[in-house]
Amino acid sequence: MSDRTDSGEVLRRFGGNPILTAKDFPVMVNAVFNPGAAVFGGRTVLLMRVEYRTGLSALVVATSEDGLTGWEIDPVRGLAPEPGFDERWGLEDPRITQVGDRYYVAYTGYSAGGPLVCLASTTDFVRWERYGALMAPTDKDAALFGVRFGGRWALLHRPAPSGPGYDANIWLSYSPDLRHWGDPGIVLTARHGGWWDAHKVGVGPPPLLTEAGWLLCYHGVRTTSAGSIYRVGLALLDRYDPATVIARGDEWVFGPREPYERRGDVPGVVFPCGWLLRDDGDTLHVYYGAADSSVCVAEASLSALLRSLRDG
Repeated sequence: MSDRTDSGEVLRRFGGNPILTAKDFPVMVNAVFNPGAAVFGGRTVLLMRVEYRTGLSALVVATSEDGLTGWEIDPVRGLAPEPGFDERWGLEDPRITQVGDRYYVAYTGYSAGGPLVCLASTTDFVRWERYGALMAPTDKDAALFGVRFGGRWALLHRPAPSGPGYDANIWLSYSPDLRHWGDPGIVLTARHGGWWDAHKVGVGPPPLLTEAGWLLCYHGVRTTSAGSIYRVGLALLDRYDPATVIARGDEWVFGPREPYERRGDVPGVVFPCGWLLRDDGDTLHVYYGAADSSVCVAEASLSALLRSLRDG
């Protein structure tokens, strides 16, 4: 049996998509999208970017028993911007990494100088420890590894240099204490020409440790005459040295196809920020923003994703 759907993709959209929209909120908001994901207290937790009608965003919690239906929005838990932490214009695009009973959330803070990488942690999604800005603007799309390498934390992130001829690549930096970061280096480069991931790539959910290495889901952007298209691809990093790329797929594995992915505030975007490996050890739920307007989920087999990398 083929691992792929009729469209050639290895991720299968949930039939109930979108699972959360602006209409689900008790107050009027413009959009909800790009959720980080975790399991807390036996329930699936999404930490979603919610854009209010001011244009500013905060991170809001929704929970579900099965991770697909029956979502309950929790107005008490979440993370709001604080001007003292360079977040005066909002918070965006969280990625959640669980280490023990603590959840580390790397997110984009929108400062007066532009977007930058910030970090906070929590044990209940109510009380937070903030680590402040980790990287200077312009930098975003950050995700923390769940283990340390040689005693140091490791963070994937995406600086965005300005000016013609510069690509936006995925970088890796290290820290002894989650506050001071250094030894930066490029891990995954954007390709050129007609490639689907030409000139801009960024990490999706936090890297997932597998028997084959760290599975990396990333978004790539292709600019066309009708605008940019955001699609999803896969790569594999070495288990002990995440700066080493073992494999990288040539083809994208998931792209905007459905009306809710092609129409919205930013058309033609699928943007995953969270995924969860379920108890069977193979079912993967991938949570993504669609067209910067709604929250959706797709299901994949972990073994099938790894096979797709092996087969090119």
